[in-house]
Amino acid sequence: MVQHMDMERTMKHDESVAQLSDIFSLLGEPTRLRIVLACFDAPRTVGDIAMDMNVSASLISHHLRLLRATRIIHAERVGKNVFCSLTDEHIRTILGNMLEHIDESEEH
Repeated sequence: MVQHMDMERTMKHDESVAQLSDIFSLLGEPTRLRIVLACFDAPRTVGDIAMDMNVSASLISHHLRLLRATRIIHAERVGKNVFCSLTDEHIRTILGNMLEHIDESEEH
């Protein structure tokens, strides 16, 4: 019985590691990370993100599909516009902590 519970815990841990690895891989791509950071403070339209990054809206949409699939970004259509925002406070907190970490590293 104990070995079975340990195996379940190990499998669950392995699944979590795989999911975290997928998220960090997605965020490791500079364009996707820029999209996420563009939505850090407030929802943004796909067109605004594309214009600010000087890339096509179709490229932004391609990356958004991946970010939505991992629940990093939430997209909501309002009329003809699609507004993108961070899915929840977990994502904002993690990114905020990482940005603080970078700032602290530069101070030392």
